[in-house]
Amino acid sequence: MKPTHQSNADQTPRGRRLLGRAPRTRSVVAATGLLIICAAPFAGAATRDPVRQGVRNGTTVKETEIISNIGSTNATKGGYSTRQSNLSASGGGAIYGCRSKAGGSAAAPTPQNPCLRANNLSTGFAFEFNAANGDVGGLLTVGPGGDAKKPFITNATGVATGLNADRVDGKGMEDLTKDAVAATSALSPFAQVTAAGVAGQTRGVAANGVTPDPGPGNYNVVFTGDLSNCALSATVTGTDPGQVTVTPAVAADKATTAVDVRTFNGAGVATDRGFHLSANC
Repeated sequence: MKPTHQSNADQTPRGRRLLGRAPRTRSVVAATGLLIICAAPFAGAATRDPVRQGVRNGTTVKETEIISNIGSTNATKGGYSTRQSNLSASGGGAIYGCRSKAGGSAAAPTPQNPCLRANNLSTGFAFEFNAANGDVGGLLTVGPGGDAKKPFITNATGVATGLNADRVDGKGMEDLTKDAVAATSALSPFAQVTAAGVAGQTRGVAANGVTPDPGPGNYNVVFTGDLSNCALSATVTGTDPGQVTVTPAVAADKATTAVDVRTFNGAGVATDRGFHLSANC
C-alpha cells in the first residue's frame, strides 16, 4: 500500500488557514461580527429601540431622557440639548399633546402635570418666544373663551416690562381720563342761564349755544349730540315762584339738539327768569 501523502495546505493549522483566506472572505466575517455586536444593545426591550423617522414610534411606559452638557453660544446653532426645525413654509417646528386633567379637584385629587413645562433650576429665563418677522407674537386660547376663563395665573406682582396695563388701545391713563370725562359730559349735559339769556356754567353745549329768543321768557339752548334718548328737566332760579317748560328738537344730522326753553312767573305769565337746564342720558 502506498503511503498517504498530504499536501502543504492540508498540513497547515486551521487558524492559519482562516487568516490566509481571500480579503473578501475576511471582510464578510468581520462585518458579520460587527453587526452582531452593534445589534446586541437593541435586542432587549422595545422601549430601547432607536427613534424612527417618518413613522409613529412605539408607546412607552417610561420617560425618554435626553441629557447633555452643552455650553451656551452666540452662534446660529449649538447650546441646546435638542433642536427641532421644519423647513416647510407652512409647517410647525414641534407639537406637544397630552391628556392631563385639572388637579386638586374631587375627581382628580392628585396634582396633574402640564403638557409642557420649562423649568430653569438657576437664575436665567425659563422660556423665550420670538416672532422674528411677524406682527403678532402668538396666540393663547382657553376653551371657548369668555369672562370665566383665565389666560394665565402668576404670583408675580411686579410691572411687566413692555406690558403696560395703563395703556388700552394705545391710550395712556391721561387719555383714558379725558375720554371718561368726555363720556360723562356726553351723558350729563347741562346749562346755567341768567334771566338776560347769558350762559353761566355749561357742559355739552355748542359754542354760542345759549341765546335769548324774541319775546319775554323765551330762550334757546343748543347741546351737541342727539339727546332724543335723554330726559330733559329745568328749574327756575330765585326765590319768586315760577314755571318753566322745555321742548327739544334734534337736528336732521343728529349732530345737535336745540332746546326751546320758556319761563313764566307764578301766575303763568311769560317772564324773563333765570333757569338751570339739564339732560339725563
